[in-house]
Amino acid sequence: MQRSARFWAGVIAINIVASMLANIAFRDGGWHGLPQFLRASALSSLFSFCCSSLCIVGLPYLVPLARRWLPFPLDWAAIVLVLIGFASAGMLIALGTLTAVGYIRSADAFVRWFAGSLKIAVITTLLFGVFGTIVESLRSRLDAATLALRTKERDEADARRMAAEARLTSLESRVQPHFLFNTLNSIAALIHEDPAGAERMTGQLASLLRSSLDQQTPLVPLDEELQSVRNYLEIERVRFGDRLRYHISADRAAADVRVPRLAVQTLVENSVKYAVSPRREGASIAVRASANTGHVRVEVEDDGPGFDATAAPPGHGLALVRERLAGMLGERASLIVDAQPGRTCVAIDLFEPRAH
Repeated sequence: MQRSARFWAGVIAINIVASMLANIAFRDGGWHGLPQFLRASALSSLFSFCCSSLCIVGLPYLVPLARRWLPFPLDWAAIVLVLIGFASAGMLIALGTLTAVGYIRSADAFVRWFAGSLKIAVITTLLFGVFGTIVESLRSRLDAATLALRTKERDEADARRMAAEARLTSLESRVQPHFLFNTLNSIAALIHEDPAGAERMTGQLASLLRSSLDQQTPLVPLDEELQSVRNYLEIERVRFGDRLRYHISADRAAADVRVPRLAVQTLVENSVKYAVSPRREGASIAVRASANTGHVRVEVEDDGPGFDATAAPPGHGLALVRERLAGMLGERASLIVDAQPGRTCVAIDLFEPRAH
């Protein structure tokens, strides 16, 4: 795949800006020690560019081959191994460049740099490589669904079905990058200051990724969805500390009821974004699930400033959840919003018996 000089200039600029912002946000001292800040940013940019360039060049060719010749989950195992190889090769290229310009002057220093930075390079490359592969896969599925829709317009029933599938795929592609970006930013904040915490958070992210990679089960048990919500909130607590307070409770009778994957999490992300993030004091989030004779209600409530639900734009998280409920469950599900100053409660009502 040909890439223009403008594209690569953009990649370089993104790596430089990201490295500088990371150093500003996550290193003590702020703007003190400008030469040290510039040197650290330049080194981070070099390592990031070498690893990301290999992913940009190699993944578009290797991922389709893995998908074609290997079944799930062996295809993802192969992709992970390739990403680890890209991280190692990118490290060697970056260190070779530093050696060539005289920054690294001995073999011992070369080995120390490699050993000290490889773990972070592998973790970062895996996270961004897997994220990029997921988003590209979703985009490819949407393109394929659109093409299939255009070729089957003469069959009205099939056209409607394909349009619905394309719509749901589009919604998924807009939901998943949102929480992945937040999670990756949180992990980046911990890599230098708390490596153990970064590893723990990587495990929590892995659990979220396992849910997002399962494209064959758009409906999941509520208990599984709430576990994803717990992982997400624990990760966000690293960013917000005591500003984020939450409580999750659920009736046992509601545990097996199936809901659209990431639906409840999208509502929780909405509370974090609009109630916790913009306020110095943060907010409290309560997630409750209750069951009563075939009717299950899942509520996400926060004590944020509230908002006008009628003014929410089409791409708002509530609109995404409402459309996914309509597409997957039809009249068996509804979304109810009760927004007032100092309290916002969003409820998903499910009118179906508990799954067995």
